[in-house]
Amino acid sequence: MGVIRGTARIDRKTKHLVKRLQPGEIAIINHQDLDEVSAQALIDAKVKAVVNASTSISEKYPNLGPLALVKAGIYLLDNVGLEVMDKVQEGDTVEISDNRLSLPGVWQTFGEVLTVDKVEKEMEYTKKNIGMVLEKFVQNTIEYAKQEQEFLLGDIKVPETKTLFKGRHTLIVVRGQNYKDDLAALRSYIHEVRPVLIGVDGGADALREFGYKPDIIIGDMDSISDETLRCGAEIIVHAYSDGRAPGLARITELGLDAVTFPAPGTSEDIAMLLAYHKGTDLIVALGTHSNMIDFLEKGRKGMASTFLVRLKVGSILVDAKGVNRLYKSKVKFRYLAELVAAASVTFAIVAYQFPVTRQFLRVVWLKLKIVFGV
Repeated sequence: MGVIRGTARIDRKTKHLVKRLQPGEIAIINHQDLDEVSAQALIDAKVKAVVNASTSISEKYPNLGPLALVKAGIYLLDNVGLEVMDKVQEGDTVEISDNRLSLPGVWQTFGEVLTVDKVEKEMEYTKKNIGMVLEKFVQNTIEYAKQEQEFLLGDIKVPETKTLFKGRHTLIVVRGQNYKDDLAALRSYIHEVRPVLIGVDGGADALREFGYKPDIIIGDMDSISDETLRCGAEIIVHAYSDGRAPGLARITELGLDAVTFPAPGTSEDIAMLLAYHKGTDLIVALGTHSNMIDFLEKGRKGMASTFLVRLKVGSILVDAKGVNRLYKSKVKFRYLAELVAAASVTFAIVAYQFPVTRQFLRVVWLKLKIVFGV
């Protein structure tokens, strides 16, 4: 390869860095086990290269971020050492030549160039550890569930909102894997049903990117733009169980009003609890984190709160993550139509005999509408 030269943008938090990256620049990060969402943000920023002070993929689990980067044709120089975070300053012109990063005439360091073949081999190796990782993950989930079940499954004091939920659907948007494709797939649903729109941190930016104004923004406020915070949505800051809310300081500095919601777990969990306790008819969750890899990529060692919350709200919950893939299926429409017709007859009979299942039928009907995009 030739020499890659460009302006360096540097930050210890990748989610902060991507907000100011410009096409053709070189991103310098300190991100062990690079997750797919962060990788996609770097790809969308059209960076020329990524330099990671840490290991983009370790032996813990097969995270998808490095593979996404190199498949997108972005040069990835890995594990160059933490010294780069001090030696390189924002705006410096840096050069990459093979496995060497340098400030010409001043300083240099070396790392490992990751290619598709290298990353795939590393991912295959990490799969051997998945059993051990899963065991620890389950143990942590159970332990935290014991601590959090009384709060999450009992009576919860949710904040007051101006937005009315009763008799309406609620769409909760999280900036998770493939969230853009999923949000595009739900356009017709949003236009027809007019659900309450809740953006969880950066999910609120995603809603505005698609031309929607969120009714409520909820989260710890660390990965959302000032512009979106000023859009007029109600703001709910996720606080620790003891009431501390570090994200509230940013809202105050912007001169905005907000309320806090003290609770364990993730911000997407309490978004579901808010909608549930406010009497929403149906919760549609988009981009949420719902499996072990999702949570490991977020740096969490268990998913107790998500498990408990989904147990509580599950009867009215539709998970729309990955819904866009339904449109890429090669299954013939005739087969789908026959399946839907057969299932509809069965469901109708059951509903007629047992009225309690009517709510379940509403969930099924929504899923069918999502499948066919009506």
